[in-house]
Amino acid sequence: MIEFKDVNKRYPNGFEALKHINLTIDQGEFVAIIGLSGAGKSTLIRTINRMHDITGGTLTVDGTDVMALHGKSLRRFRRKIGMIFQSFNLITRTTVIKNVLTAFVPDLPWWRAAFGIFTKEEKMQALEALDKVGILEKAFVRADQLSGGQQQRVALARTLAQNPQIILADEPVASLDPVTAKQVMDDFRRINRDMKITVLINIHHVELALQYATRVVGIRAGEIVYDGPADKVDQAVLDAIYQGGQEEAE
Repeated sequence: MIEFKDVNKRYPNGFEALKHINLTIDQGEFVAIIGLSGAGKSTLIRTINRMHDITGGTLTVDGTDVMALHGKSLRRFRRKIGMIFQSFNLITRTTVIKNVLTAFVPDLPWWRAAFGIFTKEEKMQALEALDKVGILEKAFVRADQLSGGQQQRVALARTLAQNPQIILADEPVASLDPVTAKQVMDDFRRINRDMKITVLINIHHVELALQYATRVVGIRAGEIVYDGPADKVDQAVLDAIYQGGQEEAE
């Protein structure tokens, strides 16, 4: 369970990105966060794994106070949370399987990490992760030879290899064409349903949010203005979320 209690986030320049956030996300949910650029969507999900520190309130994950974690305890905590970015963050000059194997590096002895030595079991886990996202046949292809959608699937496989309880995705399909975006979203939905992994996606495309997520959280100017079932989102809700904004609710 992820629980925000009166959470605030103020940046050093004084900008208040999150204001009095109260939000509970149960294990196994598929939640889409929508709103205008700058509304606080990315900040919200990045506080969960401490990429950003909150400046007020309490944030707990499975009962653990996230802000109380430091050093090794923080690193262990982050192993339970996968992170997917818009930019894929792959090592493009090496093979797909080597990219997935980097998921194991934080747990390796320094000498194995330095020389890229992985066990047969770790290699099998990497191949299984690639199979789960439908690109096993690309395991020994260089990452820079893949399409954008395939690269995002490699990033997702790398996250699955670390056996996460939660996956955070920050605009994971923003740079993909509509057909490929739906294919990647299909992967997220299948992983959520079959593996019971909590999926929390910050997404610009409202149509995809409503199609794939079971729950939608709408943020405007750092505040939650809607939190409810995806099938209850109507034009009045969208108007409240995007009020005064120029972005199109696609």
